Amino acid sequence: MDRLWAPWRLGYIQRKKQKSCVFCIRKKSVSKKYVFIKNKLSFAILNKFPYNNGHVLVAPLRHIKDISRLKYDEVADLFKTITEAKDILNRILGPCGFNIGINISRPAGAGITGHLHIHIVPRFSGDTNFMPVISGTRIISQSLDDLYKRIKKVRKLC
Repeated sequence: MDRLWAPWRLGYIQRKKQKSCVFCIRKKSVSKKYVFIKNKLSFAILNKFPYNNGHVLVAPLRHIKDISRLKYDEVADLFKTITEAKDILNRILGPCGFNIGINISRPAGAGITGHLHIHIVPRFSGDTNFMPVISGTRIISQSLDDLYKRIKKVRKLC
């Protein structure tokens, strides 16, 4: 039997329910470690439990649940951050495409429902395979620390 080592997933399995919002970076509740863009009204952070390599979350700084309550300047800043994050991922990973989306409510797939956030998932030819179907396992080809270091290098060059 083959073994697929993914030690960083242990944090997900053993995690305790967090009482404070994981996206409120002004508070001490979120680890700022993987934040790589912080604009005036929004930020981008690497997803600690990614669907695919390079999975990023973009969120407004303001704790807001409902997309319809965003102010115009927040919408503009969110899309600026989405564009910047996508461009960085494109430069570093060179994916064939992206899924960019918002899951609103638990039935729609939102794991965190209290703070609006947008997923950016790089997609590669051949990144869908039998592993999730047969064994419930996703293969992430790069550590978050390595990807974060590469992002920081690219950000300095821009």
